[in-house]
Amino acid sequence: MAANTDADRLYHMVESAKEAIGYIQNKTRDDLDSNRQLVHCLVRCLEITGEAASKISAQLKNDNPQIPWEYIVGMRNRLVHAYFDINLDIIWRTVKEELPGLIENIEKISN
Repeated sequence: MAANTDADRLYHMVESAKEAIGYIQNKTRDDLDSNRQLVHCLVRCLEITGEAASKISAQLKNDNPQIPWEYIVGMRNRLVHAYFDINLDIIWRTVKEELPGLIENIEKISN
């Protein structure tokens, strides 16, 4: 059975974020318009990141306000529940610009 500690959840967040970043290597924003598989991969990684964030303890969240917990979980909820209305510009910007900093912040609190 999988463990459900904050450390496990942080690990899942980092791994799924790194995976998303890996998917966009040598890609451009225009690739999202023509590659549905890429879109699905990125969306799934963001869903996992958000789901893991939603399971982090309130204490850890309160101790680390530099991480936008509500935004991360909110994006997950939007992707899952409004799947028919996903803004690909936001997906691209999140993966390209936001995830590297998120990984850095999580790795700081994980060590």
